[in-house]
Order: sequence, then structure tokens, then C-alpha cells
Amino acid sequence: MKRETQRYGVFTRRALLMMGGQVALLGTLGARLYQVQVEEGSKYTTMANDNRISARMMAPPRGRVLDRFGVVLAGNSINWRADLIAEESNNVSATLDNFSAIIPLSDYERARIEREVHRHRKFIPILIKEFLTWEEMAKIQVNAPDLPGVVVDNGTKRIYPYSDQFAHIVGYVAPPNERDVADDPLLALPGLRIGRSGMEKFHDLALRGRAGSVQLEVNAVGRVIRELDRLEGVQGEDVGLTIDAGLQQSVLKTLKDESASAVVMDCRNGEVLAMATNPSFDPSLFNSGVTQAQWVKWTNDKRTPLINKATSGLYAPGSTFKMAVALAGLESKAITPYDRFQCPGYFDLGDARFHCWRKGGHGSVDLAGGIKFSCDVYFYEVARRTGIDRIAAMSHRLGMGTELELDLPGQRAGLVPTREWRTRKGRGWAIGDTVVSGIGQGYIQVTPLQLCTYAARIASGRAVQPHLTRHLAGVLQPGSQSDDYPSLAVPEKMLHTVRQGMWAVVNEAGGTAPLARLGEGFGQMAGKTGSAQVRRVSRELRESGKFDSEKLPWEYRPHALFVAYAPYDAPRYALSVVVEHGNAGSAAAAPLAKEIMLAAMRRDPVNRTTAPDAKVAQVQ
Repeated sequence: MKRETQRYGVFTRRALLMMGGQVALLGTLGARLYQVQVEEGSKYTTMANDNRISARMMAPPRGRVLDRFGVVLAGNSINWRADLIAEESNNVSATLDNFSAIIPLSDYERARIEREVHRHRKFIPILIKEFLTWEEMAKIQVNAPDLPGVVVDNGTKRIYPYSDQFAHIVGYVAPPNERDVADDPLLALPGLRIGRSGMEKFHDLALRGRAGSVQLEVNAVGRVIRELDRLEGVQGEDVGLTIDAGLQQSVLKTLKDESASAVVMDCRNGEVLAMATNPSFDPSLFNSGVTQAQWVKWTNDKRTPLINKATSGLYAPGSTFKMAVALAGLESKAITPYDRFQCPGYFDLGDARFHCWRKGGHGSVDLAGGIKFSCDVYFYEVARRTGIDRIAAMSHRLGMGTELELDLPGQRAGLVPTREWRTRKGRGWAIGDTVVSGIGQGYIQVTPLQLCTYAARIASGRAVQPHLTRHLAGVLQPGSQSDDYPSLAVPEKMLHTVRQGMWAVVNEAGGTAPLARLGEGFGQMAGKTGSAQVRRVSRELRESGKFDSEKLPWEYRPHALFVAYAPYDAPRYALSVVVEHGNAGSAAAAPLAKEIMLAAMRRDPVNRTTAPDAKVAQVQ
């Protein structure tokens, strides 16, 4: 009995110990559960959501570039792309190997991805491949379990509905480079593009917009179950240009295949209505990457399709420069409108002989006749009497040889030289340099945009500045009124004298541009022809009578130029045309200027609120 009692006591103690142990364990477990569920509940909820929810940043849609009537010149369309979120992949290299087995990656693409993975924060998506087809996108989705961290997203890509017609104005976009991303990490977002040229570059910050985000529910292998929340990015601002798309197309049609440029401007306020450069390029190629073969083709083309000739092409202005020389002479009182100079066909200065374009000469010529007949000898004498510094000062006031306040990157200032400029070059200025400058040759270089500005300033008497931005985010920009620009401070009487000469060039018998005369109902145009040599012609060859520039190789022929404004009695449109190696301005450039001016006056964009034939592209 005693033994039984002892055995029962031992069992009871063991049971109590076991129960105590169980209570302790349950207490510990309960305490831990309380800690996990109550004290640290929010922490583990967050961790669970982190495993369940994938948060991604999204590049915002880029703002559009529009013409003055709302026609889309640069817009957006859907772009399927594959991104990699490094923090969701345990082995990035293995993930890329699996991806390459589905959609091949080049060595360059692979190296870029791995470089960006190490450079950027793990939560920032890295672009693997874009411009995917529907079939490629579907393959990625089907193989999602083998591609942890790889997501398919639909962003936007930049499209240019009119291909090469506005390339030099609108410009193009391209992926950010490493230096861009170093300055702004958000530029690493897949699908984001930055402006590299044209208005895309000038207004890049406004066009970019602000990034958005999306939250997606994913399963254990990373497959997207559903979208939980989306905060759309803020689309970039729309930029409205002064350009009339229809007029630009008419200008390009008129230029045909000529290597040429033309600018049309509202001469009252400087709004650029058309700025055409021929040949051009397709800006959309830069969006996805230009091939080496295409780049070599562009750079080897002697007609330079990548250069905006209107703002960066430098040309001697030739005889179109003569109005600036005349105004400088009148303002300095070196001449009067009634002074007459004899033109025998040449001008002798010491041992040097400077020829007039007309071999037999023009006889006795005054200022009006000098402009009308484009007499070189008359302007040799005016330049000699006036001096290069006064000519340069007037030229700069008229917009030539100086940087304009243009809202377009890449313009070149050109050159109208002075004595001081020549001294800086280590040589003195010779009187012969002044004489040859009187006909727009020598060291003088200007752009077609400067020539158009020059014509607009003569027509308006104001220092109008060319500009291309009309609206930004729907707000009309300054510079839309003629009163926004100061007077040239050139006496109206002097301007009137020069304008009469330009009128005679086109409308009087014997003028050098009868082919530019407008038809009935369009008023009259005032203009000036010019031909600019690109290589010196020796005195012996010129006097032999055997010289014929049309027989020279294309690249050695003179450039053909024309500047004008119309209507003469109420100036509204100014223009310039430069035909590279076109020989004579009267034959090559003046007829083109006539067709362009007629197109401008028929459309009359400065007096319209809607385009007569606008075809709005269906793009975002």
C-alpha cells in the first residue's frame, strides 16, 4: 500500500511538472503571440504587404508639341516594355539568362542592364527591352514564374506624325545618358525620354511632367494578380508653336529636292510661321536608337540633312546685304539718296579691280537704281565712304551677324566683321576688305533666319525678334504684339527710300527679280536678290569671257538668295530663301520666294484662329 502511495506521488509530481511546463510554454507562446499580433502587428502587416504588394514608379506621358492651330507635331503612343525590379529578384543574372532565352538581348543591352542595376536603387525599375510586340509581351507573361522581378508595363513612346517635315524645328528625344541620370535619378525611369534638339530640348523640363506610381498585388512567384492603386503621373505641358503646319508643308513642296532653306515670319511681331530645311531626317529614329549605317549615311551626305540650315547654316549674303550698306551710308551722311556714281562695269582701287556683275556696267546710278539694278560698283563706293564699322553697327541692328533672342537651341551668330575683330585676329583691316563687304562678300556670314529678320525689320521699322513659342500650358507668351519690340531708331525717311528700291527690284522694268512679281489680288512684294560666291574667280578668268558658273561642280557654284516682304503698302509677311549652289538669286531663289509668299497670303495664318486645311493627327 505504501509502495502504491509512493508511485502515485511520483506520478502526481511528474504530471504537475509537465503541466507547469506546458503552462510555461503556453504562456511564452501567448506572450509571443501578443507581441507579434498586438505590439508588432503593424510591423508584420507591413512586411506581409511588402511581399504581397509591388510598388513601381512610372514615367509620365510627355507633353505634346502643337502648331499654332493645335495640329500635333509631336505626340505619344502606347509602348509595351519589359522592366526589371532588382529587389524582387534573388539572382539578377539568372533572371536575365531566362529572359534572353525568350527574347534575345545583345551584349550591349546586357551590359547596360547590369551596369544600371548596380548604379541605381533596387526599387527603381530598370529597362530591359522596349517597343515589344503583343506576342513578345505575352511570352513574358506566360513565363513570369521563371522571371522574378521582370514586369511588363505599357508606357508611351514619342511619335512624330509628319516624319521629317518638322524635324529641325521640333527636334527629337532620346534615352538619358549616364551623365543625365547622375544629375537627376528620376531620369532612370524606364520609358522616360529627354529632348536632345529643337523645341523638345528647349522646353524639355516643361514637356517632361512628373512621375506617377502603381501598386500591384502579386503572388509568391511574383505574378501580378491585380492592380490595387494607381497614381497617374502628371503629363508634361503642351507647347504651342507659332508654326503653321500647312504653310510649312507648302514651303517644303515648293523647295522640292533643292538643298535649300526658307523662313517665313510675321514681320510685325517676329512669329516664325514656317522654317524649312531641305533635306531633313526622321526624328523618330532617335527614339529607338540610330543604326551605325544610318548615321554614316547622314554624316556623309554633302547636303547635311542633320543641320538646321535656317539657324545654323552660314552663308555670305551677297547682294541681299546692300540695303544694310545703304542705310549705314544714309545714317552716317556718307551719301544721300540723290548721289550718283558712274558704273563702267568695274571699280578700281589701287592695283585691285572689283567687278560689277554686269560686264558693261550700269552707267550713272543713284541709291534707288543701285538697289533696283543691284549695281555692285555703286555699293563698292558707298562702302568705301561709309566704313566697315558703321556698316557692321547697322547690320547688327538689323539682325545680321549677331545672336538673336531665339527660343531654339543651336543657332549660330554668324559674322559681320569690324576693324577690332580683324585686329584680334592679328591682322589689320584693308580698304579692299571694306569694298568687298559692300556687296555682302568677304568675311560676312549670316543665317537664313537672320536674313528673314533683316527683311522684317526693314518692313516694320522695329527690332522684332524671331520666336517659335506661341503658347505654353495654354498661356499666350510675350512677343505676340508689335508693340513688344522697340523702334530700330532709323529715320522713317531712310527706311522708305530703301523700301522703294526693294519694290523696284520686283515690280519695275529692269529690276533683278521680275520672276518674283505677285499676281493680281495679292498686292505687291518688295524684295532683293543675291548671289554669293563660294570660291574666288580670278580677274583673268572673269575678263576672258569664258567663265560660266553653271558649268562648275555643284559644290563650287554660288549660293542663290532672296529676301522679301509683302504686301508692300501694309507689310505682314517677311521671308528669306537660300538655295545652296543655286547660282543666281533672280533665277533660282526669287521664283521660289514668289510661290512661298503666295502660299502665306492665301492661308493668311496671322489673321486666322483655325487652319483652312488642318489635319489633326490622332495621337495623344
